[in-house]
Amino acid sequence: MKMTRSVSAEQARREWFVIDAEGKILGRLATEIASRLRGKHKPSWSPNADTGDYIIVINAEKVAVTGRKEENKQYYRHTGYPGGLRHRSLGKLRAHAPERIIEAAVKGMIPHNPLGRQMLTKLKVYAGSSHPHSAQQPAVLELG
Repeated sequence: MKMTRSVSAEQARREWFVIDAEGKILGRLATEIASRLRGKHKPSWSPNADTGDYIIVINAEKVAVTGRKEENKQYYRHTGYPGGLRHRSLGKLRAHAPERIIEAAVKGMIPHNPLGRQMLTKLKVYAGSSHPHSAQQPAVLELG
């Protein structure tokens, strides 16, 4: 009788990848990033363990959106005070903090629990074309 072997988070082999977001569609990019953060592309994937890879996204300010999302898509946050709901359009958020666009899209696609929050720590997003993770020797990941 064969036993199914589960890979724990400590036993998982994690790799580093760099993704260039320039010209990529936001939703399609975010789904691929979320899948790789979870580790669903690996044969050792398990829904209760963090077996995913580290993902570095560069050129976040140049990610593309379709239609009129630049003006119409809104990002909401609450200050914690009564009447403290604030919103910002995608265009204004791109000018202020372009990293948050990709972070918010990926955050909505991973589990909303402590394991999902742990997976999000493996996502590194940078507005420009440089990143401080060259010591990890990340491989370039080309998305179709």
